Amino acid sequence: MGLVKYALKFRVSFYVLAVRRMGLAFTLKTAVAVAALAVAAELVPIAIDVSRIMPIYAAICGGLLIGSGFLVLFRHHASLGGVGILAYFLQARYGWRAGVVQLSFDVAVLAFAATTMDAHKVIHSIVGAVVINFVLAVNHKPGRYIAV
Repeated sequence: MGLVKYALKFRVSFYVLAVRRMGLAFTLKTAVAVAALAVAAELVPIAIDVSRIMPIYAAICGGLLIGSGFLVLFRHHASLGGVGILAYFLQARYGWRAGVVQLSFDVAVLAFAATTMDAHKVIHSIVGAVVINFVLAVNHKPGRYIAV
């Protein structure tokens, strides 16, 4: 139970950052995007059977789709919460590339995962994370295609 409370507190702190530094509109768009993702995560398995897709192909295609989704959200002044909020803030405030910030956190998570998961799963996760963050690092630049 302590870990759950800590995780919730950690997540809330990202939303506090969002409200204080990115504004209410960004925070509300982010909350809507998170809710839409939760609904899609429940509905997609009903519509699409992914059990027969090669994992490396899924990692690459999934990374491209997720990276493109993050790009759309960032360009419309929103994110999917958590580290995405921090990455967006650091890019807006200090010019740090959102893809590089996100990749740094992904590396830390994947390093921990490597100690507890099957090597093939970790490799596929690394491929997906690299593709996601490559899409962001190459395409998300301050002032480029920002929606109003």
